[in-house]
Amino acid sequence: MAQLPAGIRFIVSFSRDQWYRAFIFILTFLLYASFHLSRKPISIVKGELHKYCAAWDEAEVRFSSQSNKAGYVTPRQLPDNKTDCGWAPFDKDNYQQLLGALDYSFLCAYAIGMYLSGIIGERLPIRYYLSSGMLASGAFTALFGLGYFYNIHSLGFYVVTQVINGLVQTTGWPSVVTCLGNWFGKGRRGLIMGVWNSHTSVGNILGSLIAGCWVSTCWGLSFIVPGAIVAAMGIVCFLFLIEHPKDVRCSSTLSTHSKGYENGTNRFRLQKQILNSEKNKPLDPEMQCLLLSDGKGSIQPNHVVIVRGDSGSGTAAISFTGALKIPGVIEFSLCLLFAKLVSYTFLFWLPLYITNVDHLDAKKAGELSTLFDVGGIFGGILAGVISDRLEKRASTCGLMLLLAAPTLYTFSTISKMGLEATVAMLLLSGALVSGPYALITTAVSADLGTHKSLKGNAHALSTVTAIIDGTGSVGAALGPLLAGLISPSGWSNVFYMLMFADACALLFLIRLIHKELSCPGSATGDQVPFKEQ
Repeated sequence: MAQLPAGIRFIVSFSRDQWYRAFIFILTFLLYASFHLSRKPISIVKGELHKYCAAWDEAEVRFSSQSNKAGYVTPRQLPDNKTDCGWAPFDKDNYQQLLGALDYSFLCAYAIGMYLSGIIGERLPIRYYLSSGMLASGAFTALFGLGYFYNIHSLGFYVVTQVINGLVQTTGWPSVVTCLGNWFGKGRRGLIMGVWNSHTSVGNILGSLIAGCWVSTCWGLSFIVPGAIVAAMGIVCFLFLIEHPKDVRCSSTLSTHSKGYENGTNRFRLQKQILNSEKNKPLDPEMQCLLLSDGKGSIQPNHVVIVRGDSGSGTAAISFTGALKIPGVIEFSLCLLFAKLVSYTFLFWLPLYITNVDHLDAKKAGELSTLFDVGGIFGGILAGVISDRLEKRASTCGLMLLLAAPTLYTFSTISKMGLEATVAMLLLSGALVSGPYALITTAVSADLGTHKSLKGNAHALSTVTAIIDGTGSVGAALGPLLAGLISPSGWSNVFYMLMFADACALLFLIRLIHKELSCPGSATGDQVPFKEQ
């Protein structure tokens, strides 16, 4: 018998379950990368919406000089209510506040909607919920770009479009994290989700490059093309997304206890006998460590969150307040608020900062800003590997936040020394800023959503993810808004604000770090080391 070709031997070396997991990993990666791809164009187009007024020939230079002496400045008028200062209404002196309003309207709607999205998503099939959100997001992203072709100069139009787009995009994160959490257990979760979370940076990079293709010639296409990509991925999601391994009769590594499953709706069903047998079982040392706030005192049993349905079978979705009782949810949520404030300030204002400091056009500034996301890819993976090896999520985040503070301090100074210095600082800052952000939104959220205190109920995964990311999105909304208000007084003040936010993020982790060092695994309840099968 002839030997099988090397390619076929490679294929058959993996089990059916492994191939399905790889497929879900890649699919959810691409789905959420497309979400971020559609968020990036606004930051690239900012430099085109407002441009410095420029004379077009020497005669205009002389005329402008004479006009300035007379105290009167007249920007060159172009057709369709457009001047060489940019696109109305963003061609005014208060353009930074107007552009900040676009960021704030999207992010504020996203933050508010995220709290509701996780609760709604738990009660609907993930595939339908995510697909509809992606189709709607694609439509409203493209609608923003249509303002260019239909010559729309109303600030209200662009703000309303951003608000609705922010709301529909909240369907994405709880859905993909819940789906990935169903397919992958806690073993090496930090590494797996660290690699997977690079979709954020990949989406930002692709969004920057795609938007940059038309930003200087036809910026409307910078929105329409990403919108079409998101909508197309929504169709792919509807056709191919598998919510749970049990839907295709694959084994699940999400939990280690004996459980039944409710097929097709991503729901765990605890057997009544398991609940009854655990009622009188004493808490194990790990659970005791989780419920002790300072290592002293007695354990309060009512701190253990056990969610039961109307029939008492443990199938009801967890409440918002019940999810907040999970140890570590509040602390990590507040930490993410400030971490996301820093990250999203870079996301929305970095291209404009590079344009002002390095004097590059909008396209080149957008391309250069992708280096921040390249650094973010390595930062997210590094954070996952370190946290898996040390089994200390909070300590890993704290270390990277501690190193990020002096990096942000030196960024504004070193980046003014030239293009090479800017490149180096973008890579380093991206790694240190995005590392904790990536770890908290993925591995930490999944750990807490399947926390020991839930007694195996996995309904909390979507809600916990939404609470953590929703709180973080409040910071994501505040960051660009504050940058828009502070930047007129100087970019140095913006970086001082970012340093303060970084210090606040570290402050909220101190208690968890102390618990983690005194009682390993207590920050997320993830104490069982991974063992190769």
